[in-house]
Amino acid sequence: MPDASHALLVIDVQNDFCLGGSLAVQGAHEIIEGINHRTLESNCVILTQDWHPLDHSSFASQHAGHDPFQMIEMPYGAQTLWPDHCVMATRGAAFHDDLIVDRADLIIRKGFRRHIDSYSAFFENDRITPTGLEGYLRTREIQHLTIVGLATDFCVRFSAQDAARLGFTVTVDLHLCRAINMNNSLDDALTAMKLDGISIYP
Repeated sequence: MPDASHALLVIDVQNDFCLGGSLAVQGAHEIIEGINHRTLESNCVILTQDWHPLDHSSFASQHAGHDPFQMIEMPYGAQTLWPDHCVMATRGAAFHDDLIVDRADLIIRKGFRRHIDSYSAFFENDRITPTGLEGYLRTREIQHLTIVGLATDFCVRFSAQDAARLGFTVTVDLHLCRAINMNNSLDDALTAMKLDGISIYP
C-alpha cells in the first residue's frame, strides 16, 4: 500500500463520459476495473465529478448557431463547446455503477458555476478560482498524486498540470485513462504534461 503521503486522484468516471453517455469517451468502461484495483490499494482516494447546471455556458445548446466541439472565446479564454453533459443530480452526472466510490476520502464537484467551465480538479478554467483540493491535500500532508480517469487530454491533463505547478509530484497512469483526442489534443496534452515534469506511465 502506498504511504500516507500518496493519493489516488480519479477524474470524472461518470455515466455521461462512458458508453451510452452524451459525451462518451471511447474505451472509458475499460479502465474501471483497474481503477477499482488501485482504489483498494490506496491510502487516500479522491474522486472528481463534473456537476453542471442545466444552462451551463460551456454547452453548445446555450449558444445559438454553434455546434458541439466548436471553439469560442469566453472572458477567461478559449472554450470548447460541449454537448449537454453531467447535469447536476441526473443519471448522466452519477458515477458509473461499477466504480468503487465508498472508499473515497473526498469528492470534488466542479463546473457548478454557470459562467465558467472547470477541467482541473484544482481550479476553474480562469486558473484562479480554487476548488479547495489543494488545501485538503496540504492538510493531509499529501505530496504525491497518481491521476487516472477521463479524459486524458482535458480534465486529467489540466488536473495534472495544476498539481505539478502547485508543487506536488505527479504521475499519470495512461493505462487507466482514456482520451477524447480531437484536433491532436492527446499529443498536445502529453507534450504539455511532460514539459511540466509530470511522469507519464507507461
